[in-house]
Amino acid sequence: SPKTNARRRTIFVCGRTFPPFRRKSGEGGKKMKIAVIGYSGAGKSTLAKALGKRYGAEVLYLDQVHWLPGWRERPADEEEKLAKAFMDSRSEWVIDGNYFRLEGERRFEEADKIVFMNFHRLSCLLRARRRYLACRGKTRESMTDGCAEKMDAEFVRWILWDSRKRARRKKFKDLLFRYPEKTAVIKNQRQLEK
Repeated sequence: SPKTNARRRTIFVCGRTFPPFRRKSGEGGKKMKIAVIGYSGAGKSTLAKALGKRYGAEVLYLDQVHWLPGWRERPADEEEKLAKAFMDSRSEWVIDGNYFRLEGERRFEEADKIVFMNFHRLSCLLRARRRYLACRGKTRESMTDGCAEKMDAEFVRWILWDSRKRARRKKFKDLLFRYPEKTAVIKNQRQLEK
């Protein structure tokens, strides 16, 4: 479980550290809205959980919105309603996941901070494998019950190639161009620990 080192004000999760976001002067006790996006296996859910705990904000894992038990996809209109209802009913949140069609425009516009986990594909694959070994046969916290952790050829292909196709990279690039002042790009564990 996450612990905080009061002196350094960093968050420790699973042996890794995550720096807190600094509020701008004058923000005081302002509620935080944080969007965590990036590639599969980069550690989005772990970071989202730590940030949610740090700011006392509820975390929405979009994988839980998208997937039904048994790895069945939820109908698009249902998942859109769930994402909208979550955002409508909270003044602060941490939302983990890409799923641009799920209130994406609104999510990124309203977010005080956007964290883009832009880790190298091999690093993501190694992290996903480690997660699989730790959670094999179980459902991880950030996933829908009944979706046991898996590491099959389709998921490996997604991590290494399909999730990094030009159109998808362009979505991330456009987002960074539109919101440079509130976006943090994290490319490796060292940057995450700074």
